[in-house]
Amino acid sequence: MTPGFHDEEVMGKVYDSALLRRLWPFLRPQLGFVAASFLLIPLRAGLDMIPGSLMGYVINRLTGVDHVPGLQSLRVLVEPLWGIGWIPWVGGVYFGVAVISSLVELARSISMAAMGQRAMLALRRLLFDHVQRLPLRFFDRYPVGRLVTRLGNDIETASEMFSGGLVALIADLITMAWLAGLLFYFNWRLAIAAMAVVPAMAAGAIVFRWKVREAFRTVRIKIARINAHLQETITGMRVVQLFAREKRNLAEFMQTNGEHRDAWFTSIWYESLLTGTIGLAGNLTMAFILWYGARLAGMKVVAVGDLLLFIDYMRKFYRPLQDLSAKFSVMQSSMASLERVFQLLDIPEEAPELAIARTRAVRGEIVFENVTFAYESQPILKNLSFRVAPGQRVALVGHTGAGKTTVLKLLARMYEPQQGKIKIDGIDVRDIPRAELRRHIAFVLQDVFLFTGDLSYNVSLGRADISQADVEAAMRTAHLEGFVSRLPLGYRQPVHERGGNFSVGERQLLSFARALAQRPEILLLDEATSSVDTQTEALIQDALHALLRNKTSMVVAHRLSTIQDVDRILVLHHGELRESGTHEELLAHRGLYWRLYQLQYAVQERAA
Repeated sequence: MTPGFHDEEVMGKVYDSALLRRLWPFLRPQLGFVAASFLLIPLRAGLDMIPGSLMGYVINRLTGVDHVPGLQSLRVLVEPLWGIGWIPWVGGVYFGVAVISSLVELARSISMAAMGQRAMLALRRLLFDHVQRLPLRFFDRYPVGRLVTRLGNDIETASEMFSGGLVALIADLITMAWLAGLLFYFNWRLAIAAMAVVPAMAAGAIVFRWKVREAFRTVRIKIARINAHLQETITGMRVVQLFAREKRNLAEFMQTNGEHRDAWFTSIWYESLLTGTIGLAGNLTMAFILWYGARLAGMKVVAVGDLLLFIDYMRKFYRPLQDLSAKFSVMQSSMASLERVFQLLDIPEEAPELAIARTRAVRGEIVFENVTFAYESQPILKNLSFRVAPGQRVALVGHTGAGKTTVLKLLARMYEPQQGKIKIDGIDVRDIPRAELRRHIAFVLQDVFLFTGDLSYNVSLGRADISQADVEAAMRTAHLEGFVSRLPLGYRQPVHERGGNFSVGERQLLSFARALAQRPEILLLDEATSSVDTQTEALIQDALHALLRNKTSMVVAHRLSTIQDVDRILVLHHGELRESGTHEELLAHRGLYWRLYQLQYAVQERAA
């Protein structure tokens, strides 16, 4: 199964201690907020009890009963000290409790939010840093959309566990335990009657949760398919419109969208049924308490105020049960998100390397010794061996899939060979830290990527050792001064996402200037002139003659006209070196290179 494509099917547990243990290092620095959040929970629960007690106290006083459990001692102490009547006392306490409760709830909300956001800040930073250190093999298999979801949506979903999930569940359990104790303390007969339905409600909630879990899993699968369809359609919008696929794409989207709607209806039906069942059970319990409590009040066993206080506490007891479904959903989503995040963190990074200082100049000798490499199971290079002398210009040619670009990627340690050695100046590249190795190599890719920023930033890439003068010199060498002069802001011209405000040829020229600005000892060019017109190609060839002088360079090219003056041409076929020599020598040999040349130029020569 391809990693990442089916991650959305994972629903997770409502509570997973292993995941919480892994989350603890991110929460440990926030111990102050953690302690504040949990200390405020019982305080908030205790404050919630006071309004109901006051209500019972007022009713009992009005009905001639001068006793409310839990408030008698407080009244005896406070009323004489204040020297006022009991009505102002009740009103003052009620108002004070309301204010304090609001402040406590505000403090609790802020502490929980701060705890969650600070923890997720650290987790997101670690995840982003981890993704940058993953080997390129990982990105060949893992969809980009899934990575963005892990860094964005999953982290945000996990943070909801603190505000609406785990902490809220703990607060509910503390409140329910506190209320249950008070209910039995006030009147154990009414408490037993009220609690009789709780086991049945718990069993029903468990059954419904399994149904809701399956429904939510289906929703996640459908939304993942919608996201995949949207990403594919938007990325390929040019092809969609050019081939008039709008109606077909809309029909496919509507089918997926309809399945997502139906899945949501199913989940909503189960959620509503669970909430309604708990609500019905609670109302039936209240009706039974009213009936049974009225009988006890008529027998003078319980005061009317105590009965109303009991009902108020019972409503508070059932309220968390009614919200149980929503909290379970939050916890399930949060745990599933955490599981996916930690799965990504568990993927091994590139082997750590010791950073070493640049101690000597690089001459640029390149040696491949029996190098074998495969991306998956199919070998790309097979026992490939050759040597490039310092300052030599070498071209790699061959049919598509011959392994030309792979040679450059292995040299830059974007991948590691399964067998053989690659040496620079006699040193195995695996013994050179990647960062140090890549300081000496400039790689001009065929697929040019420009970052959001201005032109100067995209040439220097923010390196402190590349000055503005170096940037401008590189742009002039790449014959871009005319292009820059036509821009309103010149070198400060903003670059849109992926360089969308420039043509393909302009982006490739900017990538060429980026390589020039690094002043590399080794230059790797992968189809560097494939997307420029003939006039621009001539300008680049002129710049290359000056640039490549006394520098080692390896050029991958399909246009044989661009490599005729290199020092040596290596002809690859199915990952093996078949021919080697100059342009004239290979034509005289009348082998594979000669056939490639004939395919490109035979028609033009006959026409001439």
